[in-house]
Amino acid sequence: MIYLFGLSIASFLLVLILLKKDKTHADYILAAWMSVLVIHLTLFFFDYKGISYRYPHLLGLSLAVPILHGGFLYFYTLALIRKTPVRTQSILLHLIPFVLLVILAIPFYRLTGAEKIEVYKNQGRGYEWYSQIQMIAFLVAGFTYSVVVIWEIRKYRRKVLNNFSNVDRKMLRWLEYLAIGLGFIWLLSAFFNDQIIFIGVVLFVFFIGFFGISQYPAFYSLPSASEKPGPALTGEWQETLQVDGEKYSRSGLSEHDASHVMTLLETAMKTRKPFANPNLTLNDLASSINVSPNHLSQVINTLAGKSFYHYVNAYRIDEFLKLMALPQNRKFTYWALAHQCGFSSKTTFNKYFKLQMGKTPSDYLSESIDRPLNSG
Repeated sequence: MIYLFGLSIASFLLVLILLKKDKTHADYILAAWMSVLVIHLTLFFFDYKGISYRYPHLLGLSLAVPILHGGFLYFYTLALIRKTPVRTQSILLHLIPFVLLVILAIPFYRLTGAEKIEVYKNQGRGYEWYSQIQMIAFLVAGFTYSVVVIWEIRKYRRKVLNNFSNVDRKMLRWLEYLAIGLGFIWLLSAFFNDQIIFIGVVLFVFFIGFFGISQYPAFYSLPSASEKPGPALTGEWQETLQVDGEKYSRSGLSEHDASHVMTLLETAMKTRKPFANPNLTLNDLASSINVSPNHLSQVINTLAGKSFYHYVNAYRIDEFLKLMALPQNRKFTYWALAHQCGFSSKTTFNKYFKLQMGKTPSDYLSESIDRPLNSG
């Protein structure tokens, strides 16, 4: 029953994606992936129910299919975080392991139907060599793709934190969990039978559908050739900047000019309050004070010691505290004032407030202000 459930979900998701208006490049990759999953689950269901024994030339058609899933996850990830479409040459390169497994299986495909049935009923006797190669290929490819996808997402996050002031919908945590889940399925394949593995696959399909069907591309703005990537961040919220003299050595920004940019920036933040715009980006802020995004990023990283994201949200928290201290604002909820300061979600506000102030908004403000506050 679980297999029919998974097949139904995959088929339903495929239909939803195909009917979706204004499909993105990521949607087309997801549709192709769902198509492969539908075929894979169908073939497994036929094997499980014995249907393939009535049509023996169906046996073995799915031998190389599992190795495709890691590639689909990788290209789907790239499609979500980059503006440039995936090149055909790159796709063909990643298909090589699949093609090799198909070629190695040709001796089995050339068997008669009765011979194929005999091989399957005897747990692959005579083709143990293929099973070993297949398992090694699956494990190496599966874990490699999982690690690479996680690395791409974390690299992307570092870029996002230096270009956007609100990132909760751009962090792609669910996609990172998907990569971990795929690695877990490959681990299952090394120790359990096909039924356990496919239960994991069904859950995997459900997870893809639940999050992926409504996911919009979370592109970051690619820097120009002269720009340098932002500093590495440890964890989702913790920030560790290690700025050395070499990082921006070729930026052309002198120490005096950097101080001038910092003065312009702080003046703009205090007087014009651009942080109140929840969609504020590094490019927007740089344009408003007539400096290059690269120079502005350099100044924020080196002189303020923060990423763009942390720099802007620190101002938002300060503004929130100022508004909350005014008696006429006691009638408003925390979130109403936080939204006015530029936060785009209550979750982000609560997390960032605790990060900066060490306490939740309710705890901090109940200790700081004598009068009861509306914490809704």
